[in-house]
Amino acid sequence: MNALAATNRNFRQAARILGLDSKLEKSLLIPFREIKVECTIPKDDGTLVSYVGFRVQHDNARGPMKGGIRYHHEVDLDEVNALAQLMTWKTAVADIPYGGAKGGIGCKPKDLSNSELERLTRVFTQKIHDLIGINTDVPAPDMGTNAQTMAWILDEYSKFHGHSPAIVTGKPIDLGGSLGREAATGRGVLYAMEALLAEHGKNIKDLTFAVQGFGNVGAWAAKLIHERGGKVVAVSDITGAVKNPNGLDIAALLDHKEATGKLIDFSGGDVMNSDELLTHECDVLIPCALGGVLNRENADHIKAKFIIEAANHPTDPEADEILSKKGVVILPDIYANAGGVTVSYFEWVQNIQGFMWDEEKVNMELKKYMTKAFHNLKNMCQSHNCNLRMGAFTLGVNRVARATILRGWEA
Repeated sequence: MNALAATNRNFRQAARILGLDSKLEKSLLIPFREIKVECTIPKDDGTLVSYVGFRVQHDNARGPMKGGIRYHHEVDLDEVNALAQLMTWKTAVADIPYGGAKGGIGCKPKDLSNSELERLTRVFTQKIHDLIGINTDVPAPDMGTNAQTMAWILDEYSKFHGHSPAIVTGKPIDLGGSLGREAATGRGVLYAMEALLAEHGKNIKDLTFAVQGFGNVGAWAAKLIHERGGKVVAVSDITGAVKNPNGLDIAALLDHKEATGKLIDFSGGDVMNSDELLTHECDVLIPCALGGVLNRENADHIKAKFIIEAANHPTDPEADEILSKKGVVILPDIYANAGGVTVSYFEWVQNIQGFMWDEEKVNMELKKYMTKAFHNLKNMCQSHNCNLRMGAFTLGVNRVARATILRGWEA
């Protein structure tokens, strides 16, 4: 089941539980605006090449729309639509005053030189600059884009609208980026997990963890768990996987990956098959990579008691049912990985105020937001007698529905 179908299914289930009016339910699913642009640039060799760029703005009932821009050869309107909708519910779960958006350009960033990427980013910004804005739609980095991409968007946008640091988040610190943004998603995963484990009377330092994906989110999550005394027994990424039943030294593993570019050949652990990581013996499994990795093929073999969804949509609905029957507790992506967008919100707030916070304040506020959201989510689970995923969806959908009704949607 693809991301759009799964998101729609979760939304409909939440709408049923909440008893939403069918017309309102339908109107909440329809995106506010879908933008498609052709971006033609000269390549370094002088030839012209054209790429298709998208921006889907899903809902603005609770505030400006927010979401990443990804550069990936498989970017298509369906996927961008699903992710934009997911951002609407995610920002509502975290209780930050945004709606959802998502964008992307269908290209292979690895095949483009730095100057080609810059030209492409600037042309894309020229085409959409009057449709985004500090109080309209605020982009951020995503797959295949980074702080540098945001710097180019900021510069190009500012040529039309004057200096506007709040137009994008995830910027370089020197251009108004926030301290703590780099680690935010991983740190949010940690705070979310701490809230869940406390509810079950457990502590990070007494448990074992397996982390799938060792990019930004996975690396930060593993590092922070390790610092809190948790035992990370297995880690994998696209280059391979390593395990150590006594716990991997995450700082040393990060150094090794930095030096060699891969996880294998690490002296502090044994090589294992990447496919076995998900079914590895551990208390807590944290998928931080791609969607759909937990499916009906492997769900039966998963040994973890808790799954923390740091990736977007890592669990197929079929796997969801199998795991629920086994009594596995799944902390849903729409809440678990909301740390990134929460600190993006802090960055936007700092830019608007023209007053920057220190890192300690950023982390303290993030913990406050993640902890409060967990308790709100649990309250929804209790009042509607549902699992954590539905608790999160009902919480998010209910907030957006209430805002929509208050604004007068039928007029």
